[in-house]
Amino acid sequence: MTTPIEANEATRAVVIPRKRRLSGGDPDDTRRTNWWATALIAVCSLTVLIPLYLAVAVALKTPAQLASGTGFELPWPINWQNFAVAWERTSFPQALMNTAIITVGSVVFTLLTSSLVAYALARNLHRPFFKGVFYYLLAALFIPFPIIMLPLVKQTSLLGLDNPAGMIVLYTIYGLSLNIFIYTAFIRSIPIELEEAARMDGASTWRVFRQIVFPLLLPMNATVGILTCVWAWNDFIMPLVVLTSPSDRTLSLAQYVFQGQYNTDYTVAFASYLMAMAPLLIVYIFSQRWVISGVMRGSIK
Repeated sequence: MTTPIEANEATRAVVIPRKRRLSGGDPDDTRRTNWWATALIAVCSLTVLIPLYLAVAVALKTPAQLASGTGFELPWPINWQNFAVAWERTSFPQALMNTAIITVGSVVFTLLTSSLVAYALARNLHRPFFKGVFYYLLAALFIPFPIIMLPLVKQTSLLGLDNPAGMIVLYTIYGLSLNIFIYTAFIRSIPIELEEAARMDGASTWRVFRQIVFPLLLPMNATVGILTCVWAWNDFIMPLVVLTSPSDRTLSLAQYVFQGQYNTDYTVAFASYLMAMAPLLIVYIFSQRWVISGVMRGSIK
């Protein structure tokens, strides 16, 4: 039999080397700096910051200052008049209002329709019909827009959708494929027991979606909302081929017409670019904490 003294010495032989290994081992790898990744991030940041600095510098210069240098020099004296000229020549208030209406409407209708369709597909993918619809919608991701551009112009003209309301419908429909792909994967990760418990209490399918499923989709709503907002705000091709009235021009179209008429006045042109970018940047600054909190909530769901 093993005596208490021998057992104590055996325990010390096991524990002490372990303490030595812990105290003399390698440092925590998570605290090391990955200099290759840091350098790559710095280079990628410069590819964004340098053009942004150039746009701001050119927008604050006079044509004479721009012609006498390379464009990277600091503007002095600062010429704020470029923004006033761009405001007037591009009809900025009207174009901003049109773009805001199209963007907000597209985001709202996209969140409502895409989440609802994705919920119906995600809970019925075991049925052949719903599976066929799901793959049919995914196949639309591989159809380039220029192929359907000319038929789209004809259809929107015949249906009277060559206006901002038609743009909202088109953005909602054409974003359906990608959004359903994003929503479906997330909805399938939501435990079905939550819905079954609600149905046992007498809740209908619509009430289950509205009160249980849709609130859990907050991180996906943030993702789809951001993608749709950036797409609708910055899109150029679809408004160009669909909108017919000059009063319905978006910011991208207003800048295109302005650039065609005054293609040598780069200082005013860059000022108009910054003015078009500013509203979306302001929205991001004030909404980023809700977006981040929604993503974090989804990660610990």
